[in-house]
Amino acid sequence: MGRLMGIDYGQKRVGIAVSDPLQMIASGLTTVKSHELLSFLKDYFEKEQVDCVVLGYPLRLNNEDSEALKYVKQFDTAFRRKFPKMKLVHEDERYTSKMAVQAMIDGGMKKKDRRIKENIDKISAAIILQSFMEGQVNKM
Repeated sequence: MGRLMGIDYGQKRVGIAVSDPLQMIASGLTTVKSHELLSFLKDYFEKEQVDCVVLGYPLRLNNEDSEALKYVKQFDTAFRRKFPKMKLVHEDERYTSKMAVQAMIDGGMKKKDRRIKENIDKISAAIILQSFMEGQVNKM
């Protein structure tokens, strides 16, 4: 069984999270610049077995497309071209940034560390991935 990967895609930075090999727990892995993401993924996929990539899908509260969705769709297309055999699914990412900040507060992270946007992106990716995994368990 391979890992699952969560991606919180942004125009400048991308938060990346991965599951453990048993696909039970999501953990923030890193952040990379958006233009370096496909190269990072290629290297990661060569080193680790990944069964599925979960891409955060930014919608508005009324389920309409958000401004950011056009960039996510562009990445989706590029990803599918570069990795045609890799499973890619979408997961609602509404409120993940707010949840990430709250998780940092609850975890006792210092205020100066909570201001580092890379931390928010990485934790948001973990929340997206964990949400997907919990949804899969509920489908069983």
